[in-house]
Amino acid sequence: MRRDIAFIFPALLVVGCSSDARPANLGPCDTADGQCIFRHDTFGDEQLWTDMLRLHEVAQTLSPKVALSVGLKVDAEAVPPDVLASADLDAPATTVALISLDAVVGLRGVVENGTITKLGITCALCHSTVDNSVAAGIGKRLDGWPNRDLNPGAIIALTPGLPALAAQLAVTPSAAKAALSSWGPGRYDARFNQDKESRPVLLPPAYGLRDVALETFTGVGPVSYWNAYVAVTQMGAHGNFKDDRLKLDIRQEPDRVTPMLPALRDYQFSINPPSPPVGSYDAVAAARGKALFEGQARCAECHTGSSFSDAPKLHTAAEIGMEPNEARRSITGMYRTTPLRGAWQHPPYFHDGSAATLLNVVEHYDQVLRLQLSASQRADIAQYLRSL
Repeated sequence: MRRDIAFIFPALLVVGCSSDARPANLGPCDTADGQCIFRHDTFGDEQLWTDMLRLHEVAQTLSPKVALSVGLKVDAEAVPPDVLASADLDAPATTVALISLDAVVGLRGVVENGTITKLGITCALCHSTVDNSVAAGIGKRLDGWPNRDLNPGAIIALTPGLPALAAQLAVTPSAAKAALSSWGPGRYDARFNQDKESRPVLLPPAYGLRDVALETFTGVGPVSYWNAYVAVTQMGAHGNFKDDRLKLDIRQEPDRVTPMLPALRDYQFSINPPSPPVGSYDAVAAARGKALFEGQARCAECHTGSSFSDAPKLHTAAEIGMEPNEARRSITGMYRTTPLRGAWQHPPYFHDGSAATLLNVVEHYDQVLRLQLSASQRADIAQYLRSL
């Protein structure tokens, strides 16, 4: 790639951001446009990411190579092909230019005279990735796919506003930084700022939710409930969220979250799980595995219906042999049965990533439920799971 950033940056600025934090060709998201909300709406969370954490100052000095190394992705379709081919991935100015184009998935910024003056995040930061069709981390968007390369804790730990966040949490900056830095790629703790424990879980998919009764590993509520919780309490959105069980009653006017929830939910419901790649599983073995899944292995007792989940029914940690802390910290105290379609796409598995492969998942339940499956039977069930 050519290193002539003097050419690249002005070219990008021609189609850069307007003063309302949105590219000139986009404008504010309509309350009925769920895709726009999912991809582009910050819900006013610049009050956290710019005003407190000062993430824009970090982004200003970050080269694309470093940004990609912490899991940020570039939407190749947002950048003119000739400009993309010329980009200097070692130059921080390229990152600024990409942000001006809304080409960094999940980040929304205002760029004025080559300086990022505002920066916020969107749902897509954690729940979209790209197909790597241009290069690793650069390609077409894949909405709903969890970004298991993203390291949210490391990104927050890098911000100059970390001491202010630590003060809000009533912990020392060093303690906050140590906790955040320990999470690792593809993991986030959506309760850390509520109970001060640090027990991150895997970023889940946002596809295949249409027929799933409850969201999250612990089934805390329907999709819109969790969207509101995450937007207001985690993203730092300017909006309202109330749950007496959590002793939370956050009110901010204007509420930029609640009006967007119905369309956001509908868009998420429209994202189908990805089909397994051709040749990625043994069809004959998968057929045997399906029979075992529905019979001797007893999988279908919980993984039922079109979503392969018996939610809203929940299960104790002991019942399914799970690590108990995520359930303990949740308002339900239990675990939801995870839907299975598209499972091939997002290893590792379980909320804590303790199963590296689908075969490991089968082995776990074989042991917990004392199924006494043979090695070949376990392998067949794993092939069936890969086929979903």
